[in-house]
Amino acid sequence: MRGAFKYIIALIIAGVSLISYWCKREPNEITGETQHIDMTVDQEIALGLQAAPEMAAQYGGLHPDQQATAKVKEIGQRLVQQTKAGTSPYKFDFHLLADESTLNAFALPGGQIFITAGLLQKLQTEGQLAGVLGHEIGHVIARHSAEQLAKAKLTQGLSSAAGIATYDPDRPASASGAIAAAAIAKLMTLKYGREDELESDKWAVRFTADAGYDPRAMIGVMEILGAGRSGGGSVEFFQTHPNPENRITRIQTAIQEEFPEGIPSGLIQ
Repeated sequence: MRGAFKYIIALIIAGVSLISYWCKREPNEITGETQHIDMTVDQEIALGLQAAPEMAAQYGGLHPDQQATAKVKEIGQRLVQQTKAGTSPYKFDFHLLADESTLNAFALPGGQIFITAGLLQKLQTEGQLAGVLGHEIGHVIARHSAEQLAKAKLTQGLSSAAGIATYDPDRPASASGAIAAAAIAKLMTLKYGREDELESDKWAVRFTADAGYDPRAMIGVMEILGAGRSGGGSVEFFQTHPNPENRITRIQTAIQEEFPEGIPSGLIQ
């Protein structure tokens, strides 16, 4: 009877997790997609602002170079003001992190965007910086963080249900089932993250061009990141992002789709 009861509990947990995920759907007015989201825009903004100081601290805090910081903010705001991102309800702010050894950039929900000094120093043109920031803006307007949180909540519920169903206190070895379920949940999240990165690359192509930058600068960014990997540096995005070589192909395709008649002249490199 005890065995049957645990299966009933597991089914209830799995059912509640699935129903909660699939019933929470809302349209994204910027992207036109219908998404599974478990928080409001105001909650995203509040969460991003709350997490920003802790995230900055992990990279040594903000960089003291005011001139470089101002440049990051200037290009970031230009992207927001001259693109569709400016019609979103998010409050974008751009930050330069002090870490000079790590190549990374990331966005928190609600519009807090960061780039490390290590990556900024590797970039060769203003257009490349615009490409990096445009990519992160894409994460925000596509509400990728909110989607990830909803998916994580679903996979956590399903893995918990699997753990309850497979665990037997009289056989401690059965705990491996729960461990395997947790690993599967992690792999699912990683897959979703990679899809998000490719979607944000497409937004970066559109945003850079709309703001007056040459979207082909994104290809240069991927080449720099690829060189950073082979050079043995700390390139954090390889933990969750597709390989730069694969992203270059997708970026080239996105450019062709966005500009079938060719790239407009006079764009900033």
